[in-house]
Amino acid sequence: MTDYERIKRSCLKRGELWEDPDFPATQSSVFYHQTPPFQFVWKRPKEVSVRPVFVNDAPAQFDIMAGKMGDRWLVSCLGVLYLSKGLFYRVVPADQTFSTPDQYAGIFRFRLWWCGEWVEVLVDDRLPTVHGRLAFLQAHSSEQFWPGLLEKAYAKLHGSYEALKYGTLLDGLADLTGGITESISIRQDPTTCGRMLSKLLEMTSLITCTVQNTSSQMRNQTEKLANGIQIGTNYRLYAVERVELFSGEPLQLVKLRNPTGPGEEYVGAWSRDSPDWDEVPPQEKERLAVRHMGDGEFWILYSDFVKTFSHLEVVHLDSDTSRDEPSLHHKNTWQMRLYQGAWQKGVSAGGCRNNPDTFHINPQLHLILSEMEEVIISLNQHSIMEPKVIGFTAYSLPKNSTETTGKSFFKKNKSLVNSQYTNSRQVSHRCQLEQGGYLVLPTTFEPGQESCFTLRVYSSKPLKLKILDTQPSLLKSAIVKAPTTLDVKSFSQYEAVFLQLADEHRTVNAFELQELLDACLPNDYIKSCACMEVCRQVVLTLDSSGSGRLKFSDFKDLMCSLKYWQTAFKNHTKEKTGILKAERLRDSLLEVGFQLSTDVLSILTLRYMRKDGTLRFGDFVSAILHLSVAFSIFESKDPLQNGSIKLSLTEVNNMFCYVT
Repeated sequence: MTDYERIKRSCLKRGELWEDPDFPATQSSVFYHQTPPFQFVWKRPKEVSVRPVFVNDAPAQFDIMAGKMGDRWLVSCLGVLYLSKGLFYRVVPADQTFSTPDQYAGIFRFRLWWCGEWVEVLVDDRLPTVHGRLAFLQAHSSEQFWPGLLEKAYAKLHGSYEALKYGTLLDGLADLTGGITESISIRQDPTTCGRMLSKLLEMTSLITCTVQNTSSQMRNQTEKLANGIQIGTNYRLYAVERVELFSGEPLQLVKLRNPTGPGEEYVGAWSRDSPDWDEVPPQEKERLAVRHMGDGEFWILYSDFVKTFSHLEVVHLDSDTSRDEPSLHHKNTWQMRLYQGAWQKGVSAGGCRNNPDTFHINPQLHLILSEMEEVIISLNQHSIMEPKVIGFTAYSLPKNSTETTGKSFFKKNKSLVNSQYTNSRQVSHRCQLEQGGYLVLPTTFEPGQESCFTLRVYSSKPLKLKILDTQPSLLKSAIVKAPTTLDVKSFSQYEAVFLQLADEHRTVNAFELQELLDACLPNDYIKSCACMEVCRQVVLTLDSSGSGRLKFSDFKDLMCSLKYWQTAFKNHTKEKTGILKAERLRDSLLEVGFQLSTDVLSILTLRYMRKDGTLRFGDFVSAILHLSVAFSIFESKDPLQNGSIKLSLTEVNNMFCYVT
């Protein structure tokens, strides 16, 4: 049983209407920064309308308006969605009603693509009103309430209605369809735009065109050009057709539709009742269905189209996201590959190419193309309230690569693809690539910034995308055995202190080891590893007898190891002695002998990284000891080196006591 079914059943049983505890009917759900000059009164549809309807299945005209405080971009976005009924009913389930008493419980559900997955959003049906009318999205003439309720679900995901004011149509289309979006300048290169349009019309893409309004003051106001085209409205583009006139002259016409309805008609050349159509043979007019155009549909000359509109705004749908839309079933399907990951401070948040010391720690994705193809790479960040500046870079990389590339690769090789960096929810880049392998690195602009992300690659040809990572392995023992030729004099002072603290068997436990290290280690920087937790780990790591005590030979191994670890630590603490930046932990552990995967490094970082994003020498030593025990246990259980082991519950408990 879903949450929706459980809540609905519970409310019907109690005879109550649901009130959403996560998005309450309060002022803060509407505005969180601004303070409006009036109070909202929250009302359910039955308190606003005599006969409210959730959604009208009849082929009614789209009659949604922004209301007193709604956003025109969202109206335009819903208009585009409404024209694709298969996609519309995936977002707006039609099996919801106000009119059936045994079905209405004041709860409604919507499906939205959010942070890389489809989520079901539940809202109650209390809507903000001013003077008895809905304050935001509403139907102009019908009694449909799906627009206001869908807007509320969208506002709930964003945290408030006010947050929607900073949204865009491209973000909205991505959230409502699950596709990736792309903005293409028309006027920059009209010829290339024409070729691209021909290809896009063959694919499972929703194409819109718009005259972008550069004035932020006019964001919620409707302006129109002399030919009737509305500025800021996204017109759906259906076809580009070649037409031959009676005279034999060929023309190119573009078929468009205003998704917000027939209120403002196009009145330029080749408009609905234009005398230009008298020059077209009847069979051509029949082919173009000129007499059977729907509300808001019209044809425009291609040359006028490129002069009138500034941008194509397109949403591309793969086989999963397009299958619900019947109008796309005859189209060629985009091939899509997806990776969901995260930028984690100290692990995989290396920042852009301006940060050569950390750029290589970003997630590295291997893209393989079977033939030369134009691909669209799209990066979507999951930070909604505090978006980061994001982008991606791509390099050429052989097909057979399986592990991550190091810092030196990026210093020697020039990037092939560089997206723009912006704090938009989504960054898309179209590029022509040869057959072969490519390394794609999604990044934040600044290092150390954390967020989850989804990266998708679209192509009309087959492609592969996989994450590159390093297999954990022990390259050499991190524990250094004291050489037999060790200078006796250098250890004689240690031995005297050791024997003072040792028992009759000349061994020390963790408490005595702490005193010993405190007396023998030269400075506070090194003494940070003399805490009780590290001393317990040292005993567990070096004690082969299981007695919980160390011999002097073990202590000599420890002192030699500490010197070796200190050298590795110093090699990676450039700015300040004694402080290791977390993003250098992987390289410093590699120098000691541990080759680690991102997952293992992530856990180590979560355990040892301090608030300022650094580690001290004691943290570094503790990490080495943990890894030494873990590899030792695994190797003892895997004598044939199969790469996997079986453990009993007792063995699991013992292992966790050793390494945690």
